[in-house]
Order: sequence, then structure tokens, then C-alpha cells
Amino acid sequence: MVSTKTEASPHDVQAGRLVLVVGPSGAGKDALIGWTEAACASDPAVVFPRRVVTRQGSAHEPNETLSADDFAQAAAQGAFALHWQAHGLRYGVRRAIDDDLAAGRTVVINVSRTVVAQARQIYVDVTVVLITAPPEVLMQRLAARNRDSDGRLADRLSRAVDAAAFAPDVTISNVGSLDHHARELLAVIRGEEAGA
Repeated sequence: MVSTKTEASPHDVQAGRLVLVVGPSGAGKDALIGWTEAACASDPAVVFPRRVVTRQGSAHEPNETLSADDFAQAAAQGAFALHWQAHGLRYGVRRAIDDDLAAGRTVVINVSRTVVAQARQIYVDVTVVLITAPPEVLMQRLAARNRDSDGRLADRLSRAVDAAAFAPDVTISNVGSLDHHARELLAVIRGEEAGA
């Protein structure tokens, strides 16, 4: 998509890279991101910002929590670089990522595929990683999670991911060894992937 700009934007001089991790519920995005975050703990050039969510965080999904009203107010005040709604909840990423990108850091975020097109319009260097798994694996993982705020499992599974709609740069089928697939994601984050 071609964007015509009449004046310079801070994103035009973005030095860092935005890595967007997307995929269906139950694909294991949080597990892979958690592994890679631990692997990058001593690397200040890679950051994993906490999302803001209108749901309490957990050990599996740490996040900053806001009420629905506070989230709406923050969004109206421009507090988020990206925000979206999914499964009856609202999610956002604070504008601090713009400072990280301007400083040349790699920013890794778990987002909805619905904001990919917007992110590609706003930011210069974006890599989209699709984490996926077969439907039966997704169902097993969601059932094992047993989280009330997930809503009906059938609804989450029916929210199919159409890869063509957001053209992922890399696809990881997360079945089998967590370490293996986490290393695949780590290679993408470090810019070491050999083709997509």
C-alpha cells in the first residue's frame, strides 16, 4: 500500500524494527514470546513491551490491566501506538514503543492480525510472524487453559486466521518442541532468518 505524506513523520526515520507476532488463540504465541524474552534478557536492543488489556494479567499472559472505561479514555487521549478489540476485550500497546524504535531497538509484540495493515502504514520496518497449529491442537490447548475470560472455545476457534489477509513474512507451525520453535522466532527477532 502506498502512503503519500506531505510532511515528515517521526516514523520516517525509524531506526529499529517492529516484530509483530500473530496467530489464533491456542497457537502458543505467549509461550514462544516468553522463551525468546528470557533469551534476550541481557540484550538491551530487544524489548518486549507489556500490552494493556481490559483483563487481569496472569503468569501465562502478563499485561498491564485497565478497566474498560480507563482504556477508552487512554485511547481517546492517544496513549496507544496500536490498539484493537478481540474476544470482548480491548488491547493496546503504549506509545513508548515509538521511542524504542527511534533508538534503534527491536520491539516484539503479540498483536491481533487486524492491526497489521495499520502498523505497516505507520511504521517503516515491520516483520510479521504467524504462529499457528492444527485445529485439534488449538482446541486441546484452549481447553487446558480453562480461562473463563476466554469465552466459548468454539467462537475462538472459528475466528480463523486468513494468512493472505495480512501476508505474514514468516510462518511457524508450533507443534512439537517448544525450544525448536522458540529458536525459530528468536532467529527472526535477531534478523537471522534465512528467507520466509
